[in-house]
Amino acid sequence: MKSRIHPVSRPVVFRDRAAGAAFLIRTTATADERVTWEDGRSYPVIDVETSSASHPFWTGSGQVLDTAGRVERFRRRYGTEVTAAG
Repeated sequence: MKSRIHPVSRPVVFRDRAAGAAFLIRTTATADERVTWEDGRSYPVIDVETSSASHPFWTGSGQVLDTAGRVERFRRRYGTEVTAAG
C-alpha cells in the first residue's frame, strides 16, 4: 500500500434509534458525540435512521407487490392483449 493516500479508519458505534440496536464497526466517518461501549471503552457514535436491524427488507416485514395482478389490471383497463406472435 502506498503511504498517506488512504483515509484513517477507526472504530465507531452506529446507533439505530428506530430499532434500539447499535453496531461497533470500523469506518472513516467521524463524530463529536461519544458513548461507552460494552467493553468499557469510549467510542464516537453516529445515529442513523435505518440499519439492517430496522429496514423492512432485512427484517422480513416488507410488503410483496402483486405484479401479476397489476399487469392484468392494466390489460383490462387499456384492452391490450398478448398474442402468440408477439
